[in-house]
Amino acid sequence: MSIEPTVDFVKTLEVAVEQRDTKIIREVLKDVHAADISIILDRMSADECRYILSLLDKEISADVISELEEDTQRDFLKDFEPVELAGYMDYTDSDDAADILNLLPVKMKEEVITSLKNKEKVAHITDLLKYDEDCAGGLMAKELIKANINWNIKQCIEEIRRQTKNVEKILTVYVVDDFGMLQGRVSLKKIILSNDDTRIKDIAVPQVHVVQTYYEKEEVAEIMQKYDLEAVPVVNMQGKLLGRITIDDIVDVITEQAEVQQQMMSGLTENVEEDDTVWMLSRARLPWLLIGMMGGLLGAQLMGFFEGDLELVPAMAFFIPLITATGGNVGIQSSTLVVQALANPATGLLGSSAGSRLFKVFLVALINGLAISSVVFCFIFFFKGLSLAFTVSIALFCVVLLASFMGTVTPLMLDKLGINPALASGPFITTANDLMGLAVYFVIARMLMTAI
Repeated sequence: MSIEPTVDFVKTLEVAVEQRDTKIIREVLKDVHAADISIILDRMSADECRYILSLLDKEISADVISELEEDTQRDFLKDFEPVELAGYMDYTDSDDAADILNLLPVKMKEEVITSLKNKEKVAHITDLLKYDEDCAGGLMAKELIKANINWNIKQCIEEIRRQTKNVEKILTVYVVDDFGMLQGRVSLKKIILSNDDTRIKDIAVPQVHVVQTYYEKEEVAEIMQKYDLEAVPVVNMQGKLLGRITIDDIVDVITEQAEVQQQMMSGLTENVEEDDTVWMLSRARLPWLLIGMMGGLLGAQLMGFFEGDLELVPAMAFFIPLITATGGNVGIQSSTLVVQALANPATGLLGSSAGSRLFKVFLVALINGLAISSVVFCFIFFFKGLSLAFTVSIALFCVVLLASFMGTVTPLMLDKLGINPALASGPFITTANDLMGLAVYFVIARMLMTAI
């Protein structure tokens, strides 16, 4: 059952924990998913959390610990005894166990591994700990189902029964040779429908998408998204099957990528959350705020150069916010589309030539510019007269074209330079377009007023 951990629900649980009412605690949490329990425990003290976990089944408690946020895990687990923590790790998938152990001090990590009862899991975890957590080797789980290419269906089914004790989800059966080299895969459907004497090599599919242990997690996510995979096998450089990465692990990676992109586009220089310290939140926000402030000061200085024009036509000042806001919005729209295309090359949005892409951008900007400037012209003409309406609408049209061009080109240039292109969808493009919009506005205004 999935629940919302409301204040009343948590309060009821806290009262039961305070009174050590095991019956109510077990009844309340009986059908609650591990992910929801982890949210509830995040609001409680370490002692209360440990007490609740002690009342749950070991398997559920292990899932709860795995679902906790990394910062919460780090603070929460330091109060556990190594033997106590090892009791939970015996019920945790090898990849999750390795991630948890990586948060512990070296001495405690070694003590937990020594205390594990499942020696096969010890070997799996020890193998995983040597990989960086941001590569395929660090993401993979060692638990999987594999069959020898020379087996028949009867042998394969017997082996599947034996191996499934350590595997929670069977998505596919990987086929290996006598040396453990990956040879292909075979679906459970084919295994079930085939005769007992059928050889695995006769029904196996040799083509299989794989990743190697050194692949970055972003590369793994891209491959699984592109080919719509629920799981992908991990091999070493010789082609030996080492483990698998499942979609639930990649969803975490994709979510993390989306959060980083969103924060970058919002002008946050670090990956922070609302419950981080005041110093961390301030440090993440301040750099781009300072850059925005500098842009504002430069904008004020730029308007100073055209002070005489403003004195001649004071009404021009009324439309400065219109110019800067429209330029910023157009730039952000254009850059956001390009950033999305760069983040997902599989869409093919960047496959066209630079010339055709810029021509398309120009056509879109032309249509939008004509529509916006026409509305503005009619409005200003009705209230302020023809001369000012003509000046503002022409300037606004040029700003839309320029902002659209900059919003398209800037993320592409940043990507070529190895800089996260999401910067182009945040304060960077807004500040740049504000300055360019003001410059275009006043230059066109001076030219038109001189001509008129």
